[in-house]
Amino acid sequence: MNYGQFLRMMPEFYLVLILLVVFAIDFIMHRSEKKHDVLSGVTVALMLVLPFQIALLSEPSSAFGGMYVATQAANVMKIILSIGTVIVLIMAEPWLKNEGSKHVGEFYLLVISTLLGMFIMMSSGNFLLFFLGLETASVPMACLVAMDKWKKNSAEGAAKYILTATFSSGVMLYGLSFVYGSTGTLYFDDIANRIAYMAQYKSQLPMLLMGLVFFFSGLGFKLSLVPFHFWTADTYEGAPTPVTGYLSVVSKGAAAFALMFILMHAFAPLIEYWEYLLYIVIVLSITIANLFAIRQSELKRFMAFSSISQAGYIMLAVIGGSQMGMASLMYYVLVYVVANMAVFTVISAVENNGQCSMVNGQSLTSMRAYDGLYQTNPKLAFLMTLALFSLAGIPPFAGMFSKFFVFMAAAQQGSFWAYFVVFIALINTVVSLYYYLLIVKAMYIKQTDTPLPTFRTELFTRVALALCTAGIVLFGICSCLYDYLFSVSKSVM
Repeated sequence: MNYGQFLRMMPEFYLVLILLVVFAIDFIMHRSEKKHDVLSGVTVALMLVLPFQIALLSEPSSAFGGMYVATQAANVMKIILSIGTVIVLIMAEPWLKNEGSKHVGEFYLLVISTLLGMFIMMSSGNFLLFFLGLETASVPMACLVAMDKWKKNSAEGAAKYILTATFSSGVMLYGLSFVYGSTGTLYFDDIANRIAYMAQYKSQLPMLLMGLVFFFSGLGFKLSLVPFHFWTADTYEGAPTPVTGYLSVVSKGAAAFALMFILMHAFAPLIEYWEYLLYIVIVLSITIANLFAIRQSELKRFMAFSSISQAGYIMLAVIGGSQMGMASLMYYVLVYVVANMAVFTVISAVENNGQCSMVNGQSLTSMRAYDGLYQTNPKLAFLMTLALFSLAGIPPFAGMFSKFFVFMAAAQQGSFWAYFVVFIALINTVVSLYYYLLIVKAMYIKQTDTPLPTFRTELFTRVALALCTAGIVLFGICSCLYDYLFSVSKSVM
């Protein structure tokens, strides 16, 4: 075997290097009081280099006979997820100092390991490598969810996550065995060619369709699409807030890109079947998640149902499998990363305020804890409002343009059912505006005699909020960004 092929996997190779460096520092300085500061500085510095290192890879590459395929679109998506991971690491600093200082090395190792798995997922040209990447991302994520293992909610959320992940992985493997049994290969392009040949004679299509449904079910868990979403609210509530943010944006973005890439390459000849599957899942995900979000009083559970709804909007870009759809998906994920991370950064700042542990007899992640927040912490309330408006799709913020592009990508398909799904999504956008405004109402309108005390946020929190707010504002102004994403989307067509 030519081991030089590993050099074509430069982003993954660089992540493995970071893992080794973090492990070595954690091992050598395990009793040093400066371990936390050294680990934090080195990890964040190395991760800041990663997006620039990926940006230098101008040409697509492949390795191991096409098992690994790094297109320009995949590299851009890796840059987006790397930026999201850097924001998570910066945002997590106050929590690590307060509660997770003993496990700072483990936290960084697990986060980087999951990102490595996501990178492999997005650059897979073969179902075997894809599944290895999926498991590399899923198993460490369960450990991250259980970082606060002495808290009941954390242990419960981690248990539900790992059990559901195990079951969904088994279902996916079962489906892939059907695909392999029907086509005799695990390479995406070869599968598409053989499906096209078999479709002419309608041979073995039932087995293939069963395999497609089972495969989609497995990735539906990663995306927390309805009806594969039951783990989401409990896991989001139990996990530490930085982990919840990481799980809601970075993991979801990688799974969405991988799903669209595989549907466009491996199952393209079956588009007339999987489009109707997408129609059903999109309508259910957006509608059910919005209705349940209205009923929530715990903010992290609220954001869980919000993320389910956002996953449904992301899937609108997958309909039709077009170049515009791929560009819209990447743009939506980019905007979703900064808007959602801004919300979770504010939640984390409130949790780590250093002044109190409860407000009005409620935990700091309760929506009632935000009553009158504008009176005592107006800057945090304002930034939270900007992020919520972007998630709701209110102009002129970037979230409005991201929703517009996915709606256009879905409508481009041109069928009656595509227009119907877009119409349902538009109605649900109004519903989502209502429940996002419930938080704004709590911060600005609701009065309470004991609001959250005034506190000063830490430097890392301010940096994370500045990055997210800049993205929310600028990504909606810079039209050249979408044009660039549209141009690189050609590489996956």
